[in-house]
Amino acid sequence: MIEDNPSHEKDLSRRRFVAGAATAGAAASLLPVEMCAQVAGSDAVKVGLIGCGGRGSGAVQQNLTANDSARLVAVAEAFEDKIDGTGPRSKKGGILALLEKAGNSSQVDVPKSRQFVGFDAYKGVIDECDVVCIATPPGFRPIHFEYAMQQGKHVFMEKPVCVDAEGFNKVIEAAKIADQKGLKVVVGLQRHYQEVYLQAFEKVHSDGMIGDILGAQAWWNTQRPWIVERQPGWTEMEYQMRNWYHFNWLCGDHIAEQHVHNIDVVNWFVSGDSANGGHPVSAQGMGGRAGTESRSVSEIFDHHYVEFRYGAEQNNAIMNSQCRHIPGTWRQIGEEIHGTEGILHLEAGRITDLKGEVKWQYRRPRTGATNPYQVEHDALYDAIKNDSPLNNAYYGARSSFTSVLGRLATYSGQEVKWDEAVSSNFSILPEEFDFNGVAPVQPGEDGNYETAIPGQWKLPWVS
Repeated sequence: MIEDNPSHEKDLSRRRFVAGAATAGAAASLLPVEMCAQVAGSDAVKVGLIGCGGRGSGAVQQNLTANDSARLVAVAEAFEDKIDGTGPRSKKGGILALLEKAGNSSQVDVPKSRQFVGFDAYKGVIDECDVVCIATPPGFRPIHFEYAMQQGKHVFMEKPVCVDAEGFNKVIEAAKIADQKGLKVVVGLQRHYQEVYLQAFEKVHSDGMIGDILGAQAWWNTQRPWIVERQPGWTEMEYQMRNWYHFNWLCGDHIAEQHVHNIDVVNWFVSGDSANGGHPVSAQGMGGRAGTESRSVSEIFDHHYVEFRYGAEQNNAIMNSQCRHIPGTWRQIGEEIHGTEGILHLEAGRITDLKGEVKWQYRRPRTGATNPYQVEHDALYDAIKNDSPLNNAYYGARSSFTSVLGRLATYSGQEVKWDEAVSSNFSILPEEFDFNGVAPVQPGEDGNYETAIPGQWKLPWVS
């Protein structure tokens, strides 16, 4: 099922992109592709990386490992110090030095002329390569994915793939372009490539071991992964970009940035659709901030509890979803799927009957289960080589927007309908991408950011 939304014409291209920093090798970047330095070997697959943070470095290493003929030829970053390794939270020596230490130096050919910096740097990378790894903050992914599809490039894109309705609709429309052009798209929801999940899916949907699915539990209860301290001289836009995990227009709240993994699994198993995924029809819940973290560094909640309801085609199943980032609390990451004849405990790789007796237990292969983070890149190149269908963008978008639906429900304290949220096409991104521009949220005179108050916070399409 592919949504057709009449409001999708509100185009992300209306926003103005400003580099905000000089593009390294700016003169060379203006040359046509055929006049730029070529990688060695005419059969080399040219790979580009957009976003040089920790996940970007991991993704591109796995991408290069998946294909000996792959060559990293271009990188893009909002901040040059993330390329050269001089910025906060940067690895010493930057992304290129990190790849060399990891043993990928023979597959890296990124001169200064192909190191692009600024908000518009993504275009330079996409124009240069055959395969693009998109590992930017989530708010930018619809923009970068759309351009990659327009330019006819295969894509690996990290999750979540959107933070608002406009981004969701953009990804769905771009996914259709991928289908039309035969482009291959993998989204970093790696559980789809993990053996225990694949076997469990067969046990549930082919063998019927838990009967009809009635509901599910999903958890991502851990602690905040990181906070970047504000530095003298940074504009508000630069601070939010560097501390992106803590602002909704960039990350979507942690219910989207991390809990999307568990939400995606439930969508997948409840729908029974491995290619397109599914989504709930409504969400309602509660959340807030426990006060263990200063409001001067973040606007997002530190806990959410959401009741997602699916439609009649999914037996009106209910997902109870928890995510929490509060020190000293119970930690749990995983999913359970509840049926009329049993329960699938995915974190344990086990199916029990309703009395707790084991019906199936996943056994790790003697040779060791393959790393799903690597398998997803292997699958991308296999699909490219064999020209076989592979497009994860549909389920990636639906699961990402399911997490957004949860955020809307907890922030507002209202029941939120999927169709209404999608058709609103609301956007939370800035009108202009410029380090000297106006960030979408601003701290108060006390230096603190406002936090949504359920019952007072209005849904974006409600006046």
